[in-house]
Amino acid sequence: MPDHPYQNDPPCQNEPCPQDSAALPHRSLRITRRAALLGLVGAVTLGRASLALAAAPTERRLVVVLLRGALDGMSAVVPYGDPHLAGLRGALLPPQPGGATGALLDLGGFYGLHPALAGLHGLYRQNQLLMVHAVAGNWRMRSHFEAQDCMESGADHRLDSGWLNRAAGLLQAGGGRPAPAMGAAVAFSPGLPLLLRGPTRVGSWLPDMAMHPDASLYRSIADMSHADPLLGPAITEGLRERGFSDAALAGGPPPRGFGFTTLANAAGRLLAAADGPRLAALEVGGWDTHAAQANRLAYPMRELDEGLMALKAGLGDAWAQTAMLVMTEFGRTVRINGTNGTDHGTGTVAFLLGGAVAGGRVRADWPGLAPDRLFENRDLAPTTDLRALAKGVLAAHLGMGAAALARVFPDSAAATPLPHLLHA
Repeated sequence: MPDHPYQNDPPCQNEPCPQDSAALPHRSLRITRRAALLGLVGAVTLGRASLALAAAPTERRLVVVLLRGALDGMSAVVPYGDPHLAGLRGALLPPQPGGATGALLDLGGFYGLHPALAGLHGLYRQNQLLMVHAVAGNWRMRSHFEAQDCMESGADHRLDSGWLNRAAGLLQAGGGRPAPAMGAAVAFSPGLPLLLRGPTRVGSWLPDMAMHPDASLYRSIADMSHADPLLGPAITEGLRERGFSDAALAGGPPPRGFGFTTLANAAGRLLAAADGPRLAALEVGGWDTHAAQANRLAYPMRELDEGLMALKAGLGDAWAQTAMLVMTEFGRTVRINGTNGTDHGTGTVAFLLGGAVAGGRVRADWPGLAPDRLFENRDLAPTTDLRALAKGVLAAHLGMGAAALARVFPDSAAATPLPHLLHA
């Protein structure tokens, strides 16, 4: 069987189914026009989530959300209509759509949305959510770090700058805005995602409340020390004092304060400001589900859903001019492993949502799950290039032409921008 080429075909199925900004809680989140002209305004980190913002000469907003750890796209948007799915994944599958508790949320008869993504399903019904399935970057590697570098660089190898930084620089250069008021980068944070590193002037900001390690780190420490008769009980008790319940230590929700929802709402308010930034990057972890996936995936799914809805609320009327691209470094294996999880794979799903998005559908050249249709006999075969999706958003939403896109995504001539992603 030939390899699956990347396709840029129009959607193949699933037709559409039938605020005032409150004051931000921390004074350091206020931004001025002078600060906005800096280019990248700030970076915020809360637990396993972080935020970076950049200015651009447009009233349209673009938000990129990085899901670190490799989201299992076939659990987020489940192809329950594929006849081979149940035999490969029965233990991981929620009930099919139809009213049962915890059932999939239907997306037109072939796909179903994970039941924790109820907010996104509401956007789908309002034609403001588009899902692109069987998508992958132009790399074929299963290392999180290497794949994330490629995803953020916009190339098949790591670059010194990220594609969103290069896009921000081109937008600012062509927009007639004054030169940045300050001659040097401003850093209030230990680091920025590669996606927004590069020659465009950058700054960062870290709130005091953000100095918490990722919740998954606490869980890993508890797991490693569990068998030790001295350390095990002491560490468990210490984590309970920090607010972790037994359920949280077993993979459930961490205590309050690990706030992607809080962070996303603040990002929305900043983006909504008349003199605020127009580009944002957020990142949230928790997607590396090698074991007990059905239980471990429910919380980050719910956290993502609530966070995206909070960002929408923060944007208020600016939601109508917003597009959000949610992507991950690669997918996960089609088959379940021996610990009821999945391992590093290839094809996955990406989400595009916002008031500017022509949604209400799943866009996919579905490759199928028959044994001879899998990539390397283990993964969902990719049929859409992630760069083509990102290019389509930059072209349609921010007006970038072919020459600019070639600078944002070098050596990407084969990945032509996907059409029909946003409203005209």
